[in-house]
Amino acid sequence: MSAAAPANFTLYADAQFTSPYALSVFVTLREKGLPFDLRTVDLALGAHHETSYADLSLTRRVPTLVHGDFTLSESSAITEYLEAIAPANPVYPTDVRELARARQVQAWLRSDLGVLRAERSTEVIFYGPTRDPLSDAGYAAASKLIAIAQSLLPDGRMSLFDKWCIADVDLALMLNRLVYNDDVVPPALAEFARRQFARPAVQEWIAIKRPARPGDPVEDKAA
Repeated sequence: MSAAAPANFTLYADAQFTSPYALSVFVTLREKGLPFDLRTVDLALGAHHETSYADLSLTRRVPTLVHGDFTLSESSAITEYLEAIAPANPVYPTDVRELARARQVQAWLRSDLGVLRAERSTEVIFYGPTRDPLSDAGYAAASKLIAIAQSLLPDGRMSLFDKWCIADVDLALMLNRLVYNDDVVPPALAEFARRQFARPAVQEWIAIKRPARPGDPVEDKAA
């Protein structure tokens, strides 16, 4: 581990813990065994635009990582930084071409399939499914996701490469937008997504207690 790594880490995530990008960084920190403090930013209240957070986060988004006197936002930049300063327990492939492929998958998942991300937000995973059917555009995006995932995971592969990498979790989360909503997903891809979500670090994120959403029924605690 380089001399940059011993300082404390602080990870800023969304208050609802539904950000797929905060999840990606959370899992990376856990997989690398790096201790960190977890703090939240209430995006619904616009806290990410407040001066105190804007001074930390260049892009005023989550996740943001604070490492000593250094701050960094944008999840793939953060995970690549953590890989560079703490190479033990790697979360990226070491082969240069596989590394490029992993980065390609991450960039694609963050920049494409916007309709699917809108119609199947991560709330279907962390809060519960929606009854709204996919629109034609949403169905087209889901079909594209499935086709590309099948090409990345031929013959029932359960990881993108011979060893696990963080892009596996990122791809699984995108697929689980459909799986958790009972949309049609080929069994092999659904099993891939299930296995990736079974990793202890992902399960720890899933188990975080989340605040109720406006309009959600209040649990009756009466005897």
